[in-house]
This record gives sequence, C-alpha cells and structure tokens, in this order.
Amino acid sequence: MAASLRGYPIRTHIRLPIRNSNIMSSFFIYRTLLRGKRDESLILPTNDSISATLDTAQLHAKTTVMISSDFKEDRIWLNGKEEDIKNTRLQNCLKESKLVKRSQLSGYTNDWKIRICSKNNFPTAAGLASSAAGYACLTAALAKLYKIEGDISIIARSGSGSACRSVMGGFVRWYMGSDKNGTDSLAKQIVPASHWSEMRILVLVVSDEQKKVSSAIGMKRSIETSQLLQYRIMHVVPERANKMQQAIVEKNFKNFAELTMKDSNQFHAVCLDTYPPCIYMNNISNNIMNLVHSYNDAVNDVKVAYTYDAGPNATLYLLEKDVPAVIGVLDHFFPPSENAIEYRRGLPVEEIKPSQGLLEKLKFQKYPPGQLKCMIYTKIGDGPKYLNNPQDHLLDGQGNPINCS
Repeated sequence: MAASLRGYPIRTHIRLPIRNSNIMSSFFIYRTLLRGKRDESLILPTNDSISATLDTAQLHAKTTVMISSDFKEDRIWLNGKEEDIKNTRLQNCLKESKLVKRSQLSGYTNDWKIRICSKNNFPTAAGLASSAAGYACLTAALAKLYKIEGDISIIARSGSGSACRSVMGGFVRWYMGSDKNGTDSLAKQIVPASHWSEMRILVLVVSDEQKKVSSAIGMKRSIETSQLLQYRIMHVVPERANKMQQAIVEKNFKNFAELTMKDSNQFHAVCLDTYPPCIYMNNISNNIMNLVHSYNDAVNDVKVAYTYDAGPNATLYLLEKDVPAVIGVLDHFFPPSENAIEYRRGLPVEEIKPSQGLLEKLKFQKYPPGQLKCMIYTKIGDGPKYLNNPQDHLLDGQGNPINCS
C-alpha cells in the first residue's frame, strides 16, 4: 500500500508488496532555549522549552519512507548522499515506531526492510534546527506508514529531542517531565498558527557551514561545566517559560520580544560559561543583534526581536506590518552582494527604504555587501504535511532515490 497526502483528506492507492508515505515538515525556532539533557539515552531535557513551527512553504524537510518484502537491507539517503542507517538516533526512532505500533495492535510483526530518502531546503548543521525538521518529518512519515494513532511526539523525541515540537504546528511547549522513563516528557501545542496570524519571521543566514561544535557535544559540555546553566535551570526558565506562554496566548508582542531576546542572550552566556566555551555567534551575528536594539530605540518601541540557536544565523520576530521597514533597514546596513542569486527567499514583500532621519537616529555602521548569505521571509506554520502528488516522492517504485539532491 502506498499513501501520501498534503493536508487532508488522505488519498491512498494500492501498490503491493510496497508500502510508502511521503511527508513535508518544517523546522522550528526556539523561544525559550534548551541547553542540556538530564538523560542522554532517552533524550530528556533539563528544562521546558517553547518554540514556533515555521511554514513548510518556505523552509522544510521532505521525506519519503518505503517498506517492502523485497528489500534486503535498510537504507537511507539525505540530500542525495547515502548515510549510515546504523546511526543511533535513527535506529531509536525506527525501533520506537515499531514498539508503539505493536502496543496498539497486538500481534503486529511486520519486519520488512525500510528505505528512507530525505532532503531539506535549508543549511544542515548551521544552527537552523535541521535535525528537528528531519526527525519530525521521518516520525510523521513512519506514523502514516505504520498507521500509528495518537501522540507521536515521544517517537520524534527518540530521534531528536527538538523534533517532538516540530510534529505540531503553531507555538509548542516541550515539557521536561519528571518520570525517569520519560513517558511524561512530551510536547503540547500552546496555540495553532492561526492564533497569531500577524507574526512573521526573518531568517538571516550568516553562514551555511557546519558548526565547529555540534549541539549535542556542546550541550553535554555545558551540563558538565557551566554553573550558570544550573542557575538558569532552577531559577530562570520555569518562570520565563510561563511568561512566554502567557505573552503568546495574549498576543503581547512587546513582552514576547523582550523575553525572546533575554533568553537568547542567556543561552549564549551559558555557552560562554561552558568550559571550553562554545562560541556559536560571530561578529556579524553580534552586529545584527546590536542593529535590532538600535532600531527599537530609534522608533521608540519594540518592533523586532532576535534569537540565536546554536549557530551564527539570526532569526528575527516581528509583526507583518513592520516587515517592509525592517527589511529596508537590513538591506541598507547589510546589503546583498551584486551577484547574489536568490538572496531574498520566501514570502513576497516590498521593502521600504529607511529615511535619512531614521538613519541618523540609528548611527550604525554600514557593512560591505555579501555579509549575509540570504534572507528568508516566512511565518508560523501548521506542522507536517502529507504530500499527494507522486512527483513529490523521493523514492521510485523500486525504492531507489529520485529527486533527492
């Protein structure tokens, strides 16, 4: 059986002895940031965290999974390159999916080999939460493939902790839980994307190179060495997460923005407090942050907020009405290179060039062209989408990769 869909309803068609599913999932951006795990094997976090799932139309991972009695071995391809199927987190995700299915259907014994093909349209390992999108996409595809019912966030967490949020749309909170076995460490939606439809996001890609210190290694190092992290876990995050959730529910942008920036700052303070330190932001990252504060001061209001995950790329939150002016300011101080291809991506927008009066208030240094690789304009999304069109499939009828590079 083959099944795939983009939104609802689901369309299925028969093609024995193969069963497949095809899914698109977006990545997320943290609001309250996670730094560390209390249990590495179960991927249990040290604190609650809140994130926003972005629209799949602009940023996404796409995954096709297929099982067949004819396959001799499990295989996986990522962005056109075959990867090691024995990857521990990948195996955890596959095993957890089958365990959940067996718990829902007594006597289930399908052990057909699997093939997975996935690709994304944003930099991998550059601080854009690509693993979250990938594992969320894989989990949703496996859930469709094996006809798993109910909450799948725990399955996603077994592959990537962050992925448990990306299987849902809108703003999502991942509860750390207290059970040692992790059964209560799961994600719940705070509000759907439609709740705050005016919210917009600008992703400023400063670098698409792989991080020198991976998130997993960095988090482990922080847990072991950072005293600031322990203070943050005990005295900061619980109250801040509740305030953030309240700001989202009430659509209070000023509170939302200030909490977002303060949490990003403290996250990177923990990274610096780690020994040896984990330095993810670079000079351009820092100056984007400074420009945001200068802009808010110049307009005498909090119009835009920044956040940085474990990487140099900036994510800016702002309301739709303020996007043209903010893009105008960004393009003035961080102009694209003359030969930039597809520099501006995502939703269409007509920028408003900053006035001379605003530029004088900002008193900010203009940088040479090409400091930003690209700018992606997007919004909050609804979570994974099942793809109907066979042209979207990344595996052919024999389970070989197509359209995946």
